[in-house]
Amino acid sequence: MTPEAFLNFSVEAGFVLLVISVLLALVRLAQGPSLPDRVVALDMMTVAIVSFCGLVAIRVGQNAFLDVAMVLALVGFLATVALARFAERRLVRQNGDEGPSS
Repeated sequence: MTPEAFLNFSVEAGFVLLVISVLLALVRLAQGPSLPDRVVALDMMTVAIVSFCGLVAIRVGQNAFLDVAMVLALVGFLATVALARFAERRLVRQNGDEGPSS
């Protein structure tokens, strides 16, 4: 097996595994059962889509897809932090506790 054939096989296998992981995360996102489960599923989908951009960059040989992946990773990180903050405030309101003021 040549290195090019092995790389093509690895990229194809990566695409298949990423599709499976996004589908499984979508099921977790839909079923829940709790908000933290949904946040983790959304974060997992973001990581899978960033990986997809990396595989596309390898496949087509364009470095621009790596820039897209980096921006998407940063936006996904900020979204995860915002959702975690929302979940924390929601929990504080439900329990009636006095949390840190901000």
